[in-house]
Amino acid sequence: MDNVLVEIYVPAAGIDYDVIIPNASKMSEVLLLVKKVINDLTADKYIATAESVLCDKKTGSIYNINMTVKELGIINGSQLMLI
Repeated sequence: MDNVLVEIYVPAAGIDYDVIIPNASKMSEVLLLVKKVINDLTADKYIATAESVLCDKKTGSIYNINMTVKELGIINGSQLMLI
């Protein structure tokens, strides 16, 4: 499968978004894309910074931005959090 559908929770806005991300992309690329999209969708309730990270929603573990989505074991239905 080339893409996965994940849920991204944004605590600053109190909203969950379903997002399709490419399996082969590094998390650094995904983070840049997600920060821009979430910033636009929240009407600036969430303003991304250089310190923004994506982490596992259940464990709070921060994802390594040098690994791909597939390498991190992110699958359809995974729950992420943007902080």
